[in-house]
Amino acid sequence: MDLRNQYIEPDNSYHRPSHDPSSGTLVLVVALTLVSVILTSVLAAVYFSKRNDPDTASETGNMISNYIAVATATPTPVPPLADYQNPILYPASAGINIDPDAVIDESVNPSMRGITQNIISGSQILTDYSRENPIDMGDPLYYNRIPGVLTYRGNNFRNASSFGYLNPSDGTVDSLTQVWEYTNGHSLLSSDMTFEWEGYRLTGQPLIVRWPAETIANMNIYQSAAVKPGLTEVICPSLDGYIYFMDLDDGTMTRDPIYVGASVKGTASLDPRGYPLLYVGQGDDNNEYTFGMYIFSLIDGSLLYSYEGLDDGAYRMNWSAFDSSPIVDASTDTLIWPCENGIIYTFQLNSQYNALAGTVSVNPMCTGYKYIFNDTQGRFLGVESSAAIYGNYCYFMDNNCNLVCLDLNTFQMVWVFRTGDDSDLSPVLSEENGIPYIYIGTEVDNQNSGEYNGAAYTYKINGLTGQEVWQTSQSCYTYNGETSATDQSGGCVGNPIIGMGNISNLVIFSYSMTDGLTRGNRLVAYNRDTGTEVWHYDMNIYTYSSPVACYTEDGNAYIIIADSFGQIHLVNGLTGERLSYIQISSESGSGVTFEASPAVYGNMLVIGTTQGSVFGIRID
Repeated sequence: MDLRNQYIEPDNSYHRPSHDPSSGTLVLVVALTLVSVILTSVLAAVYFSKRNDPDTASETGNMISNYIAVATATPTPVPPLADYQNPILYPASAGINIDPDAVIDESVNPSMRGITQNIISGSQILTDYSRENPIDMGDPLYYNRIPGVLTYRGNNFRNASSFGYLNPSDGTVDSLTQVWEYTNGHSLLSSDMTFEWEGYRLTGQPLIVRWPAETIANMNIYQSAAVKPGLTEVICPSLDGYIYFMDLDDGTMTRDPIYVGASVKGTASLDPRGYPLLYVGQGDDNNEYTFGMYIFSLIDGSLLYSYEGLDDGAYRMNWSAFDSSPIVDASTDTLIWPCENGIIYTFQLNSQYNALAGTVSVNPMCTGYKYIFNDTQGRFLGVESSAAIYGNYCYFMDNNCNLVCLDLNTFQMVWVFRTGDDSDLSPVLSEENGIPYIYIGTEVDNQNSGEYNGAAYTYKINGLTGQEVWQTSQSCYTYNGETSATDQSGGCVGNPIIGMGNISNLVIFSYSMTDGLTRGNRLVAYNRDTGTEVWHYDMNIYTYSSPVACYTEDGNAYIIIADSFGQIHLVNGLTGERLSYIQISSESGSGVTFEASPAVYGNMLVIGTTQGSVFGIRID
């Protein structure tokens, strides 16, 4: 299908910042000096022409002084890009403008729904809370202190699952090549004992990290990998209860797997400070005594800490999966982690890493927040989405169709927006003209019963006030069975993309099952200001995998999306035109199904399958 006739020319103005931001300072200073001289001359002429009028002379003299001060001010240079920062996020642009006096509309005011809020500290219920070390997370450029994709969608804004630029050999990006496959034969019995878990499902994104040599020296990495210059490691926690480690370049094992003993369905997180700490959430209890979250040392693979989420005070007491991918606030040493039991946990880690001695430790202190509305049953308050964080505001979706804004420093809900249906998506943040906005989409889940065609809603929400900026939808099919195990949900299942580079005016959503049950998928690029469609790309096969955006150094954007039939599509981000696709084949001879989301580092894309393989794909 030729989609070019559907393309609307967007504003493609793009400026690629110099990696040496001081390079333009001299030119700017000279220009400002000339402006200063001209303004001074003009104002002086005005002044002397009116020197016989004392009132006017005084006023004009003050104007001269003010104009000279403004005109000769030297702008603050943009800090140069550090080698551990993601260049596609450079330079930092988010000012983190929290307005505590922003007017909350009654339609999103939590008090209008009869909210009850509790803060849990150990065995105590607190009536008043103020965080001792206030959280104030900034621009996502500053999330990493080590190169890589370290959490789901990269950072606290959830806006970058690729790290670094594409670097095509001939300057053109138009092909995908299967480079390696890592396989294992493990599985783990599910909690209902009706099937075996294996492989990678929602969200299941790999982590990719380039360790410093001094950190590698402390780790139990194989010697053959440890001596490799610039080792970049892929980390894949799996539903089979293991955490696997491999070399990004060729997929070979870099160290022994860690056995968790519990299925991991979501995306783990690495400590963004470069501490050898891995945060892993359990997705099924697998009939084990612990059902919660884990912190592992990546020095020797040992378990440093675990927390069971079967809290007596939880509204959903029988299910404590940590499918959400946590965020670490480096400046306050705080781990932020929503749970499916309905509690938002923060852990004061009290972490210590001694690089010289090769030791790492944590001593977490846990504080939790729970809420319920008069119109809500507690069993619907679990959180599967990963939280996005702007300053001290934490945004997440719960299982009762609520998009929540929570103040992490007071544990008080700021606003709650009711969406048209359920969503497990992670909110994506974008600061535009000094205001944070949230982009979110819904599944087709609660609109009817059996098999039907419904509306998958897409929203842009003001992050300070909860006000809807625009809303649109796409038709998708779904099936609601007699039990959740037989459900087949359509709609927005994969996370959206906030465009950068030459698509900085776009937000891109993926809609699953647009042509029938298990058939069809549509990528839609919307203008971020208006919500109007700019282009769309139709696929024959549905997918739950999230699309990812990759960029060349000159700002050209490319979208990659994998489907449930083992195909990976490469799409021009500016036009929606397909450039290439590849059918992935497994050495086992079995089929390939992608449901998990990929991560990209440089020219390499990594993605896991439901069958248990992990593939490395080169983008050329």
